[in-house]
Amino acid sequence: MSFIEKKIEEELPSTRIRSFGKIYRITKRSKVKFWLMGIGLGLIVFLFIPWTQNIRSSGSITTLRQEERPQQVNSVIPGKVVAWYVKEGDFVKAGDTIIQLAEVKEDYFDPELLDRTKEQMTAKELSVENYKQKASAADQQVAALLQARDFKMAQLRNKIGQQQMKVRADSMEMIAARNDLKIATEQYRRQKNMYDSGVVSLTQLEQRNITFQNAQAKSTSADIKFMNAKQELTVLQLEMSGTIQDYNEKISKAEGDKFQSLSQVASGQGDVSKLKNMYSNYDARNNLYYVTAPQDGQITKARKAGIGEILKEGEMLVEIVPNRVQYAVELFVRPLDLPLLENGQKVRFMFDGFPAVVFSGWPQASYGTFGGKIAVIERSVSPNGMFRILVAEDSTDRPWPTQLRIGTGAQGMALLKDVPIWYELWRNINGFPPDYYKPNTAAANAAEKK
Repeated sequence: MSFIEKKIEEELPSTRIRSFGKIYRITKRSKVKFWLMGIGLGLIVFLFIPWTQNIRSSGSITTLRQEERPQQVNSVIPGKVVAWYVKEGDFVKAGDTIIQLAEVKEDYFDPELLDRTKEQMTAKELSVENYKQKASAADQQVAALLQARDFKMAQLRNKIGQQQMKVRADSMEMIAARNDLKIATEQYRRQKNMYDSGVVSLTQLEQRNITFQNAQAKSTSADIKFMNAKQELTVLQLEMSGTIQDYNEKISKAEGDKFQSLSQVASGQGDVSKLKNMYSNYDARNNLYYVTAPQDGQITKARKAGIGEILKEGEMLVEIVPNRVQYAVELFVRPLDLPLLENGQKVRFMFDGFPAVVFSGWPQASYGTFGGKIAVIERSVSPNGMFRILVAEDSTDRPWPTQLRIGTGAQGMALLKDVPIWYELWRNINGFPPDYYKPNTAAANAAEKK
């Protein structure tokens, strides 16, 4: 007991002492220091509690596959609206008719266009067949001309051979006649000398002269015969050359007709192919007058309303929202945070319209959040200067709500490394990025394979 308390007990009555002590609490010991020590100890313990670093980003619901996103149904051909078979909000199956169109181009007004095109195609095919037969006939003509030429050449070669033998015979005959003339000339000269000497009579000289004249005539005749034979041989050789030229011209003309026919065949086959292409295009165009649904889904955003409205080529008719969709969340992250993300990394979500209580550093204590895994990280920057990632549903976590629709907003938190709270406070105060972190390698590889 302190000195003051003792003094008061000595000077005041006991009742008054107790009343004074209760009013002024002068005898009560202060516990503030214990509270301060407890709070300080609690703060120290709190600073060492694990805190999960995270990257927060906002995004919206989309699909993991592009064919599951809302798609436009366009008119492949220009046309006029004849009838609508659906209205906005209707659910359709793949192949259901959406709209019927009518033709607006004058090139396709003929209701018998397919039949007439087929008739043209048949006529052209018949023409091609006729040209093939003409080319075959030209082939036969060329073969006949070649055979006739060979036969004619054989005849001419035979005649030339005979004529060459005749030229040789005439040549020998000419040589003999010249020899006879030479002998007769010598005999006539000697007879004349003898006549001049008076040895023989005039009659004998005249007889020798007659023999000389006959020998001279025979020599001249043999020369003429030999020249005629040679000329006949030359004529036969010229005839042979002319025959070859004549037959070559005929063969060339026949081959020209053949190639002209083949050219017509090729041109006709091209025309047939073109007509077949036109026929297929017309047939396909007839099937485009009825626009059908490409997949199961709901009809939305009908752009044309009335009957008789004109559509342009490629113009949108309606939009189809597919029924079966594998949802994903589209998020955009800063380039600073991109190295911290990997495929298969876990992400927590808060979807717009679904209540949630979130403790960003303690995801296990949060309520109303949903799990996901990073499926795609794009390698090119988006127009907004950030990188786009797609997060798919985590099959090991609670399923995503069935009420989700494409375009619903979402707040995402990519979970990183666990660190003490004091370290996280120090990092944020200094403006440092989260610690470089790699998720479990096995989980990342499994996610990449998926």
